[in-house]
Amino acid sequence: MPLALLALAIGAFGIGTTEFVIMGVLPEVAGEFGVSIPTAGRLVSGYALGVVFGAPLLTVLGTKVSRKKMLMFLMGLFVLGNALSACAPTFGAMLAGRVIASLAHGAFFGIGSVVAADLVAPQKKASAISLMFTGLTVANIVGVPLGTYVGQAAGWRVTFTAVAALGIAGFLGVAKLVPELGRPESGTIRSEFAAFRNVQVWIAMAMTVLGFGGVFAAITYITPMTTEVAGYSAGAVTWLLVLFGAGMFLGNLVGGRFADRALMPMLFTALGALSLALLLFTATAQHKVLAALTVTLIGALGFATVPPLQKWVLDHASAAPTLASAANIGAFNLGNALSAWLGGVVISAGLGYTAPSWVGALLAGSALLLSFLAAFLDRRTRRSGRVVAASTPAEQLPAPVRH
Repeated sequence: MPLALLALAIGAFGIGTTEFVIMGVLPEVAGEFGVSIPTAGRLVSGYALGVVFGAPLLTVLGTKVSRKKMLMFLMGLFVLGNALSACAPTFGAMLAGRVIASLAHGAFFGIGSVVAADLVAPQKKASAISLMFTGLTVANIVGVPLGTYVGQAAGWRVTFTAVAALGIAGFLGVAKLVPELGRPESGTIRSEFAAFRNVQVWIAMAMTVLGFGGVFAAITYITPMTTEVAGYSAGAVTWLLVLFGAGMFLGNLVGGRFADRALMPMLFTALGALSLALLLFTATAQHKVLAALTVTLIGALGFATVPPLQKWVLDHASAAPTLASAANIGAFNLGNALSAWLGGVVISAGLGYTAPSWVGALLAGSALLLSFLAAFLDRRTRRSGRVVAASTPAEQLPAPVRH
């Protein structure tokens, strides 16, 4: 695989670390600024909303420059946001830093997916995309636990300073290793939006919202679920999140490899198994060992859907893939926000800490139904294309080019 994928993975590692590490140092941040934990939680929701809106906005603004220059700009924005967070004098400044950093998130993964796919042969596109996302999954195994430890031991400002340094490494890696691939082929904002005329792009984004939403419906409430139901100590939750990250890492690699061979069967399998795992989590959450195994499995199955879904969007928006790809990244965060809210609703209704897993199973099951619809529409489109080609008289076909 090209070394440019390493540069993209480094950027993804930094982005993944800053997205999730805030959860580990939230009490320290709240204490320093003198705000409540729920108020400090706006640093999480503000980041998610920044991704949703920043992904299409910055991708559209970047249609006039090369993808390499846009990736460098996004990493610069990421460094600026985390540096502001590291030295923020007030909570409002900290929130502004989080939002600035989040604006780079969706566009980086969206444009990065297109670049990664362009760097390899057609039969290896999903694997290339998964290698870039490996940086995000490794962040959950290494970056987030390490950043949390550093934040608790040396202060959360040191954590965000280190994350900004990761962004500088990502910037230099993109500058040195990613080739100049030219501007996006479409070249205009209108042609980028034209990709959304394809219903398959919308179905893919809906699958992303529901499928990944299913994962985070349960994982958002992993602390009360595992401490109050399974009997884990609060300190053990960090290691459960490491297991979740390890599952994400493995699922991402497997999803990329098998999506190159059989994309839709891979998606059917991952979404079906994810629905089942989330359903079982309501029972396995009662036992420590089974709960740990299920958390790992949910991480693996959830991220096994990422490469095939991202490739499905690229395939069906091939004429103008950049905006559609970035919008699909925004859909991941929309799914996170939606599922976290739904999970909170069922807990507040008195249904217990395992209730979000039921919600997650329903969301993932809905994504599975949509995948069947997507496959049906794709087969029908291909069949119609073959029928049209077969019924076209020979004299209407273009004359062969003579050399």
